[in-house]
Amino acid sequence: MSELKVSVVTPDGPVFEGNANMVIARTKAGELGILHGHVPLVAPLKIDIVRLKQDSGEEWIAVNGGFMEVNGEEVNILADTAEREQDIDIDRAERAKEHAEQRLKEAKEQKVDAVTAQVALQKAINRIHTKNH
Repeated sequence: MSELKVSVVTPDGPVFEGNANMVIARTKAGELGILHGHVPLVAPLKIDIVRLKQDSGEEWIAVNGGFMEVNGEEVNILADTAEREQDIDIDRAERAKEHAEQRLKEAKEQKVDAVTAQVALQKAINRIHTKNH
């Protein structure tokens, strides 16, 4: 099976550079599985896990929005933020989840910005799912 060159980059720098047999990502239009030779596309990403299938197993990366560009031989992910599974501090992610849930509860009670709290909650849950898969 031919490999894809994969790059996951954030404004803070590269998170992953390597090869994969398949890239699975959730876009705003749904989940996509990308193999070598895939038609070119650019797609906005949802807050979710990007899975990289490799001969040695799977690499999981928590991606919090951004875009994916595919050209048939390469997959470039430009993410708002991203963390590899092994780099996620589960205790910190759990605290962030609890904090976001509290902010969401307060937002409902005080009629403040619930959207910001909801996004923070989604990001925390995504990191926890990535770490605990």
